[in-house]
Amino acid sequence: MENRKPIDILLAEDDEDDYLLIAEALEESRLANKVHWVKDGEELLDYLCRRGNYANPEESPRPGIILLDLNMPRKDGREALQEIKSDPALRKIPIIVLTTSKTEEDILRSYDLGVNSFIRKPVQFEDFVEVIKVLGKYWFEIVELPGGF
Repeated sequence: MENRKPIDILLAEDDEDDYLLIAEALEESRLANKVHWVKDGEELLDYLCRRGNYANPEESPRPGIILLDLNMPRKDGREALQEIKSDPALRKIPIIVLTTSKTEEDILRSYDLGVNSFIRKPVQFEDFVEVIKVLGKYWFEIVELPGGF
């Protein structure tokens, strides 16, 4: 398989421990992708729309993929997902819900809103690393992502 340039990952996650776990799992999976972290749906949309602290495109490049927690303060992942997928300039960015939610309603609503994948966060670190490895292999090696954002 040809070498591809690593894409930027935007992680929307309010829990610092989960952020550190995801970052460590990505490192353990040997993925070379740069991870940018926002802590709620408001920051996520500010980042994507390059507002406020995220106005500089050098410091907040357009992500190739978004990892989205659903349960966040201020604006939760469901609201952010709906706004992103209704915006023609943003809707092509693949979004993977990575959450502790197990409700059928969240799964159905996420797919109705246009999420690309819905993954429950594994509890054990080893399982988490395995999920990230599979996610990385699929999204960063197999899938052709749209360019030119």
